[in-house]
Amino acid sequence: MQRREFTRLSSWFLLGLGLTQCATNPQSSTPESSSKNNDELSIWWQQGFYPEETDALAQIIAEWEKETGIKVVLDIIPQKDILKEIESAIASGNTPDIFYAGVADLTIIPRLAWNNQLADVSEVIEPLEDLYSKSVLAGVNYQNQVANQRGYYAVPIMQSAIHIHYWQDLLNKMGQDQESIPKDWEGFWQFWEEAQEQLPKSGQSDIYSVGMPMSLSLDTYNNFEQFLEAYDVELLDENGKLQVDDPQVRQGIANAIENYASFYKNGTVPPEAVDWDNTGNNVALLSRTSLMTVNHTLSAPGSQRQDKDVYYQQLSTVKWPNKPSGESMRFVVEIKQAVIFEASANQETAKSFLSYLAQPENLEAYVEGAQGRYLPVMPQLFEKPFWTNPEDPHISVAVQQLQKTRPAYQVFNPAYGEVAAQNVWGEVMRKIAVDGLSTEQATEEAIEHIKQIFADWT
Repeated sequence: MQRREFTRLSSWFLLGLGLTQCATNPQSSTPESSSKNNDELSIWWQQGFYPEETDALAQIIAEWEKETGIKVVLDIIPQKDILKEIESAIASGNTPDIFYAGVADLTIIPRLAWNNQLADVSEVIEPLEDLYSKSVLAGVNYQNQVANQRGYYAVPIMQSAIHIHYWQDLLNKMGQDQESIPKDWEGFWQFWEEAQEQLPKSGQSDIYSVGMPMSLSLDTYNNFEQFLEAYDVELLDENGKLQVDDPQVRQGIANAIENYASFYKNGTVPPEAVDWDNTGNNVALLSRTSLMTVNHTLSAPGSQRQDKDVYYQQLSTVKWPNKPSGESMRFVVEIKQAVIFEASANQETAKSFLSYLAQPENLEAYVEGAQGRYLPVMPQLFEKPFWTNPEDPHISVAVQQLQKTRPAYQVFNPAYGEVAAQNVWGEVMRKIAVDGLSTEQATEEAIEHIKQIFADWT
């Protein structure tokens, strides 16, 4: 069995050395729950993509420690391990007080809330309720089957929609600019397919035009969820009831699958896309083996922020096209959120810390520390200079997308979290690419898988 990888860091250690000097320690033991020491607050937090993100969190923790006199034990855990770690901790009854992971909102948080394993954090959110957007509040309002009611079981930290990035300097070599990119659905994707033929003529070899994951990564799931939205597929109704047996819904799923898989079938997606992890499409874009990619964070341009020429001149972000129906796109928004376990002996202390973290000035520091990878959850923060620069070719587009959104389906029914956890869409997409599964077979397999998940849930 592979050893667990995580880094236990005090806030002062992080501030003194910086994340770049804090190597993950594969020989460390399992993080300990705060329930074993009520004088400490235990926090498990997903490792940031950038040192500044974790440094910002450490600074906030240090200030809170100084203000309260309470020690925080912070465990920084890599994204690839954090869900396995928390599931193991839940099974053993050894959970931390506070937990945050960027993929938890799609997978385990709805289930934990449903099973009464999370503390109600209404007293954290309600004093700040007017500062959040309605869509953000909807994204942390979950059903608790034990209490038989909905409530706030998570504190919003950041949010994201889904973005399309590409190399503008490569388009320029083909005599194209951003205005050349069509705004209708069919024309938009055809533009990138045709670019595949033009790239060699402009001196670009060994590059594919579309960086669309076809793997078991969560990026495949996220991208395909947006394609379902493009085709107006409503898998759940407003009451969270599954609608996959509706002929119109089935046809919409089939249309979305056919469209998504076509990029791989026609050779515009790199062959290795079938094995990409959650960083694969970013690596392909940044290494210029793909001309464009679709991603649910701004991590690709964020990683290039220090290179002004790349960030502002070469790499660009473009608006999504209108839906095939001609309607403007609506975006599936994800709320990145922190939770407190119901089993925590330090609930009040944990709520005190999250109340401190949720203050606008602290969220501002943390989200900006993440290099704009995610977006703020409070509208007033968008008025800060970091987010209002009209010359920024990435953030300016991302902010516009938040004007028309819907919550992820997990909010309406926690069973859908298992659809993400089992990556139903990634599974069928990879089978199409690797095993030659037909659209009809993939549609039927995905629907039956989802129906089984919902049947097992009840």
